[in-house]
Amino acid sequence: MTAVIPGNAVVLLENGQQYFPALEASIDAAEREIFLQSYIFSGDAVGRGIATALRRAARRGVAVRVMVDGFGGRDFVRDVMPGLADAGVEVLIYRREVRALSLRRHRLRRLHRKVVVIDGREAYVGGINITDDFEPDGSSFPRYDYAVRVEGPVLEAVVDSAQRLWRLVAWASFRRRVHQPLLAPPRVEVAGSISAAFVVRDNLRYRRAIEDAYLAAIEAARSEIVIANAYFFPGRRFRHALIEAAERGVAVTLLLQGVGGDHPLQVYATRALYPFLLQRGVRLFEYHRSHLHAKVAVVDGRWATVGSSNIDAFSLLLAREANVVVEDQGFAAQLRTSLDAAMRDGAEEQLPEDWRRLPLLRRMANWLAYQVVRIAIGIAGFGGKH
Repeated sequence: MTAVIPGNAVVLLENGQQYFPALEASIDAAEREIFLQSYIFSGDAVGRGIATALRRAARRGVAVRVMVDGFGGRDFVRDVMPGLADAGVEVLIYRREVRALSLRRHRLRRLHRKVVVIDGREAYVGGINITDDFEPDGSSFPRYDYAVRVEGPVLEAVVDSAQRLWRLVAWASFRRRVHQPLLAPPRVEVAGSISAAFVVRDNLRYRRAIEDAYLAAIEAARSEIVIANAYFFPGRRFRHALIEAAERGVAVTLLLQGVGGDHPLQVYATRALYPFLLQRGVRLFEYHRSHLHAKVAVVDGRWATVGSSNIDAFSLLLAREANVVVEDQGFAAQLRTSLDAAMRDGAEEQLPEDWRRLPLLRRMANWLAYQVVRIAIGIAGFGGKH
């Protein structure tokens, strides 16, 4: 279990409307070094704005290092990367896609983190990609997501993780020339009163760290668990932990995807779990106002997490993910209030009787999607572990 460290400042940022202005201001204030990791970095208006800020930083002498996933960032390579490189920004692509139709398991090992480190003095961690919050369909509501801005002793782990991954990918990419001395050590002096931890999932030392952090909080819960997660397809350990919590009287509430989003098959597969969960006392809400992309939770009004990790096999067993865990009543209350508003204004509660009356074809579609996703997990080699 990753240690929770006191003395931090943690600011909750909801949606890109809060996140992108704060991030751009931090980039413009950078003096020495910027690390940016993202799954998606689009060439839309938002992506162009952040790219312009990164170019400004590079031109005034800041060492700017950008890493984007090779699958999620396929358009980035064509639309954004050339302009960054021309301005002196160092760019690495994590597992660049070469053969689009390859089914090898390593293709699923993606860089799904969204982490930015500025001068070793502040960092942004969350689920928000560098892309426009508003969907192309013209929805009047933004994609629903969160990030945090952190300062304080927890930065030591964030900076170390960013630097390690940069070195690793540079070496694996045979880009020895970008392996330059790193300039900005973390500023770890006390910045606030919040206890926090930086928790990553990788393929070596921290394979189950994020799942274990969730499970420890769930198993210790005494009154309430609220989880909002974009792609929720938990394994046996996670399902049983939630059910056991509900059986001992903990109020368990899930806010899940209500629209098809990027992965409609997984949304249908998740719905196959609804009867099992509802019959055991779990409350379920589907978010319909826009695409839900959040990966957050609040437990007992004190423990909270914000990050990039979905609760499914691909995030918990394959992708590189990063979450911040916070133990603080004030922060947890702020996130809980935000989740309450989302459930009240943008979601519909799913009731047991509704799912008992579900038409046969709908039940069959959910069941088939569930089996397909299970088979995909099995083909990836993680059926038994999930």
